[in-house]
Amino acid sequence: MTSENQTVAAQVSAEEIPVEQKPLPQVPKRKRRWGDRYDGYRVRELDLPFRIIPNIMPTRTGSQIFFEETINISELERYVRRKRATDIPNLRLMHVVLAAMLRIIVQRPRLNRFIAGQKIYAHNNIRFSMSIKRSMTDDGEETEILPVFEPTDTLKEVVERFEAALADTLNTETDETSTDAVNRALGHIPTWMKRLVIWGIINNLDKIGKMPKFIYRASPFHSTAYITDVGSLGIDSIYHHLYDFGTTSIFLAIGKKMTEAYVKPDGTLGERRVIHFRFVLDERICDGHYYAASIKQFRKYIRHPELLEVPPEVIPDEI
Repeated sequence: MTSENQTVAAQVSAEEIPVEQKPLPQVPKRKRRWGDRYDGYRVRELDLPFRIIPNIMPTRTGSQIFFEETINISELERYVRRKRATDIPNLRLMHVVLAAMLRIIVQRPRLNRFIAGQKIYAHNNIRFSMSIKRSMTDDGEETEILPVFEPTDTLKEVVERFEAALADTLNTETDETSTDAVNRALGHIPTWMKRLVIWGIINNLDKIGKMPKFIYRASPFHSTAYITDVGSLGIDSIYHHLYDFGTTSIFLAIGKKMTEAYVKPDGTLGERRVIHFRFVLDERICDGHYYAASIKQFRKYIRHPELLEVPPEVIPDEI
């Protein structure tokens, strides 16, 4: 058994105690201070380079870095089939990805940071943005789902929160979400005024944390991470740009499931099921070492999803 597998096995063994018998870790409560925003708080303890870099690279699109991770999903597919037949009947691979992202953000809280007005903040919550089509046709309307998760959520709770948010989005009486309503209102503004309203007013208010809250609640650009499952369209993952508008520092694209040839330890050829995950990240919120260690953690949870069945043991102070 490899050292990684031994470590994972030890974690699983330690987490075999039923969840209901283990007290949930305490989520730190933070008082709002001068300089904080309603959607995040100012990160004040920073290494010197991170105090300067937002001024050197003022835009999010000018600060993008790219990671690609190919992960073996053979065991994950077996796990999803097994859990569907037992206690999580509507489990999908997407749910595991969301739970893995949630867990690494809880354990690696610098991933939950963003830049606004050349200052570094941390989100007050963990919210993911996802675009969905109401029907899988060329003319199918696109809307957004914005599920918010708790740091202590397990895989089962992630499934429940995501499916509830999806149902609310698809089953609205008017078929119009708050995101749709804001888009429609802005769409009716004369073309010559759009730039003034969006960039001259809304964007500048956002930089100082004064953007109207109803826009924040509807905006897919104000979240911890934007996640797109392009694999559901039958294509491989893409590198999707970040947006200068908003506060989203992470974009994750999930590719289609693929069968890949590989060389076994004995030198023979074998086949395995894989997905290519591609991350686009704002390098101003943390350094490359922190990102690399975080993506290794993400890989561990995709390969060992059973670890997500229990809540994290500790919630860092920054969350």
